[in-house]
Amino acid sequence: MATPKLRFKEFHEDWPKTSFQNLFIFKNGINASKEQYGSGTKFINVLDIINNPNGITYDSIIGSVQVSQKDIDKNLVNYGDVVFQRSSETREEVGQSNVYLSKEPVVFGGFVIRGSAQVPYDPLFMNGLLKTDKVRDQITQLSGGSTRFNIGQDSLNKVSIFLPSKEEQTKIATFLSVVDEKISQLSQKLHLLSQYKQGMMQKLFSQQIRFKADDGSEFGEWEEKKLGEISTTFSGGTPKSTNKKFYQGTIPFIKSGEISQKHTEQFINELALKESSAKLVKKGDLLYALYGATSGQVATSQIDGAINQAVLCIRSNLNTIYLLNFFLWKKDSILSTYLQGGQGNLSAAILKEIFVPVPCLEEQTKIANFLSAIDQKIDVVSEQLEQAKLWKKGLLQQMFV
Repeated sequence: MATPKLRFKEFHEDWPKTSFQNLFIFKNGINASKEQYGSGTKFINVLDIINNPNGITYDSIIGSVQVSQKDIDKNLVNYGDVVFQRSSETREEVGQSNVYLSKEPVVFGGFVIRGSAQVPYDPLFMNGLLKTDKVRDQITQLSGGSTRFNIGQDSLNKVSIFLPSKEEQTKIATFLSVVDEKISQLSQKLHLLSQYKQGMMQKLFSQQIRFKADDGSEFGEWEEKKLGEISTTFSGGTPKSTNKKFYQGTIPFIKSGEISQKHTEQFINELALKESSAKLVKKGDLLYALYGATSGQVATSQIDGAINQAVLCIRSNLNTIYLLNFFLWKKDSILSTYLQGGQGNLSAAILKEIFVPVPCLEEQTKIANFLSAIDQKIDVVSEQLEQAKLWKKGLLQQMFV
């Protein structure tokens, strides 16, 4: 028996302890051949679990599969059933869960475990409960594996939870739905602002919209110049990872995934700089990610530090924020042209050949200031969204046992 820290005043009874074994009957999903996918009955896969934190609905499900009526009957997911991710590359992500919130019949894939409800519960309450740290910690600790982590039906049966009355479950779920609606509204606002900025960049860099000088006069014609003609560029290197002395310094070592960050995972020293190709950059330098998952991302450095070979520093006489936004606008075009199928790397040689529209410095500044004003609004909404998510996380820890 236990009680939550934060509770509606009309409820006083302790929450009884139970286990998943008493709540669900577990089953693994359908393993179909690739020819069966693409049409037929909708089926829940791992991405549906991950991408719909507030519950899976029929309309949100992406995939479908052609299977017999017998297979459909054996693998039906009903309203309120819970689904779990069976396998993951990291222990922290294995066993992520979700709840199905529609009446329409769907099935589920082989990398998913379905928990069919055996006792009445509020599905939205259960969805919140399964995302609390206490439940997540149990699931991850029960998982096994080395290169991949897996969770099975027997392990899930061992997970214990505290479950209040159905009435209290519904009260909590209703309250959290209001919080979720606030988060959804902020997410939509952020999406619309990002779309607005993208649209304005398209109009500005294609010169559909032009600014005027402060005295009302027209600015001159733009030039088109290759990046290599208007900038100096350099990338860095990585000190030998086997020499641990190199990594006992105070110089932030900026990797491609950290170009917009104020903190880095690693620090190097002067000896590492001397004995490697790592190069120093200054706060405000324009940094471009060349390799890996962050290829094409660009940012102004938030710190003085050193860069590795996956980061290109671009210095020019152009307004830095103007050039930053040009590359943000150009990102998809660059990636689709030079990284077919996401394979390969960008390079300084490639970027130096890209043509950059060059208005006069005064017009560059006006464009940069206009887009920065949108960025400030985006940052405000992003912060509000993060705070709302943190608030919800705190509520989950206090309103559940």
